[in-house]
Amino acid sequence: MGNSQGVIIPKPLLAQLGLEGEIEMVVEGDALVLRKPAKKSREGWAEASQKLADVGDDGLVWPEFANEDDEPLVW
Repeated sequence: MGNSQGVIIPKPLLAQLGLEGEIEMVVEGDALVLRKPAKKSREGWAEASQKLADVGDDGLVWPEFANEDDEPLVW
C-alpha cells in the first residue's frame, strides 16, 4: 500500500455498527473515528453540474494541452 498502512476490520463488526458500504473516516483528538457519512459521496453533483451548464459556466478551468506523444492518438 505504498507509504500507507492497512487495517482489516471484520465485515460482521462493520455490519453490527451499521457501517456497510461507504464510511467516513476522521481524526478526533487521538482517535480514528469511522461513521456513516452525513451524505452520500457526490450527492448533488449532477444537479450542480446541470446548473453550471444552464448558465454557460461549464467551460474548462484548465486549458486543453496535449501530453507528449499524444499526436497519434484518436480521441
